Amino acid sequence: MTAEELAEQVKAELKGAWLPSVYCNRVLQMRTRSYHFGPLPKRPACLIQHTLLGVELKIGRRRLLCPDLATARYLSIFARAGCADVAVPYDITKTSQLADELESAWHRMLLLADRNAALESDRFRSRLHGLLIAKLRAEVAAAGAGPGVPEFKQSTSQRAN
Repeated sequence: MTAEELAEQVKAELKGAWLPSVYCNRVLQMRTRSYHFGPLPKRPACLIQHTLLGVELKIGRRRLLCPDLATARYLSIFARAGCADVAVPYDITKTSQLADELESAWHRMLLLADRNAALESDRFRSRLHGLLIAKLRAEVAAAGAGPGVPEFKQSTSQRAN
């Protein structure tokens, strides 16, 4: 089997747990705001740091201040994948659960890839990981990052007319 065929097989095995599916079906269905990472390194090392000023997400040499740990975990998943723009849930109470689901999807994808390519060389597995991440990045980019500012209902009427 080629790496491309194995990548498709891993995606098919994941079904609804495929990270872009979770992103499209769960994240983009709620009110979100867009987040732009700027230029990311080729294989960014993501590290969440607790500082005196709060929680920071360190991507390569850059440090991004995050409002809370859940948002830092959420953003680190997309930074690892190399996504330039993502949608971040506006409701911070939902971010932790989504970060859990997305992290599980990320690790499940890599574990399935390693299991399916167990008899192959390290170079082949690395290529398979790269193909899966590129496919993931393309699907998240195609889904979009949502609006820059969440939409608010303009009506202030308390009664239904």
